Amino acid sequence: MEKHYQIILKDTEERVYESMRQQIMDENNPNQGAFLDDDHILDAKFTIYRTASMIALYCNSDSELYRSEELLKRIRLGFKFAKMMQHESGLYDYVTCNFNSAPDTAFSIKKLMPFFFYLRDIVGDKRTAEENEIFETMNEIIEKAAHGIMTGGFHTPNHRWAIASTLMECAKIYDNDDMRACANRYLAEGIDCNEDGEFAEKSAGNYNRVNNDAMITLAEATGDASYEDYAVRNLHMMLHYWEPDGSVYTANSTRFDKDRLSYPTDYYTEYMLMGQRHNVPEFYEMCNSIIDICQSKNLLAPDCLIYFMWYPEWRTIEHEGLYSNPDYHVFYKNSGIARNKSGRYTYTTMSGKSNFLYFHNGSIKLEMKVAGSFCEHRAFKADTIEEIPGGVHLHQTMHGWYYLPWSADKIPETNDWWQMDNANRDKKMGPDMDIDVWVTESSEKDGIDVRVKTSGVDGDPWRIELAFTGATFIENDHLAMHLSGNEALTVKDGNVELSNSKDTLVIGPAFGTHRFMEGKEDSELRNAGASTVYFTDYTGFDHTITIRNKRSQF
Repeated sequence: MEKHYQIILKDTEERVYESMRQQIMDENNPNQGAFLDDDHILDAKFTIYRTASMIALYCNSDSELYRSEELLKRIRLGFKFAKMMQHESGLYDYVTCNFNSAPDTAFSIKKLMPFFFYLRDIVGDKRTAEENEIFETMNEIIEKAAHGIMTGGFHTPNHRWAIASTLMECAKIYDNDDMRACANRYLAEGIDCNEDGEFAEKSAGNYNRVNNDAMITLAEATGDASYEDYAVRNLHMMLHYWEPDGSVYTANSTRFDKDRLSYPTDYYTEYMLMGQRHNVPEFYEMCNSIIDICQSKNLLAPDCLIYFMWYPEWRTIEHEGLYSNPDYHVFYKNSGIARNKSGRYTYTTMSGKSNFLYFHNGSIKLEMKVAGSFCEHRAFKADTIEEIPGGVHLHQTMHGWYYLPWSADKIPETNDWWQMDNANRDKKMGPDMDIDVWVTESSEKDGIDVRVKTSGVDGDPWRIELAFTGATFIENDHLAMHLSGNEALTVKDGNVELSNSKDTLVIGPAFGTHRFMEGKEDSELRNAGASTVYFTDYTGFDHTITIRNKRSQF
């Protein structure tokens, strides 16, 4: 992957030059050496990450900053700030959220580990005095941090594996049984990667790759290669999570990356390493595709120069061709998601989500909701999803109910509503509303049909909410107008076309029997920046909406 190496080298230089602007160099500033992020937050982790990129260039003889005195000065100052911010316990703060944080400390020193191993194992006793100084400083930070991480504490599922993998790695470095035992306490909970390859947080845009990294580290630190199976399984699953525009599908994430535009750059090292160790050609092809995406989107290449230095054989591994991203129809039952690709478009259905359907043709993205108000419910969120011939069936039963007066044996001592244990009241149940949705692909492979049926309750004003991003024009038999985002239109009949300069979606037939589009006051808001089209009707209704992609028709 010599071409990749050269691109990554140049982009690392660009990344370092950009970050130099953000480093505090004033010797009278108590935070000298820190790197300010875009919000001008002083945070040790951010500084460690920026300093690490500098180390890669300082130690790389192909870099124009190789053994630069100016760069060495900045590295020393970066570490000076990092050491100043490290508590006596060894822990770091993540100042916008977590303080004395074991997981954030683990993330910080995980960034340093490839540099530590490169200088220890690859350069070895050939280290210069300056490189040895860098190595010893990292060693001091890492060992102190490891003792702090042993005090533990986490908030989210992935934190467990960051802590466990880092402690296992440090246990091996420092031959420390206490660190090993502490890591095993976390690992005793069992790895939360299901048969589909999905981790608990379903975070394709960020935490899947964080978990993969932890699994790879655990395999290396313990000698138990089975940990890599989780990473390989997830990376195979992720082959079905790329959208036609090269972005990652993130709509089912339970974390901050949900619906964020994200590209797969940070998966590069995992695809490369697992492709090498497990001989998976598709993984090498994904590495080629990731670099291609970076080039076509004008993104900086992955910040992984140190891996080419740590694994110098990567430069001699060559694999031609991009990942072909063939058509697929996969149903991940345990994850509650069906992902499909046909030619130019993908479509996705999910249980448990109000935006249960996504359709993406590479330049226009459509999200669909079935929304309204029934008791405490404000939108359809499927309880179940099952495969059917040619598609999926989603179902939810919404249960109606009312509180009843306290029975004589339950009357509380207080008359304060907020202190009453109202969950313990008797209830009158009913009626129930059933919502069923069937999503099937057209026989011509140019789109999908979405049948929506409501039953059990009649006369409730509900709506089909279609949110479009990327469309710049809307037209039907009655109107034609430019779109800039945030429009809200109810279309009452016929088909409607949403288009841009690249493609067109044709959707319909429309229906509009009421104007209750916003729903009750606590309904979900419209998607910010999206143009929203409503079809409205009273329950129970049974409508089939066709979605056709014009460029798929020729």
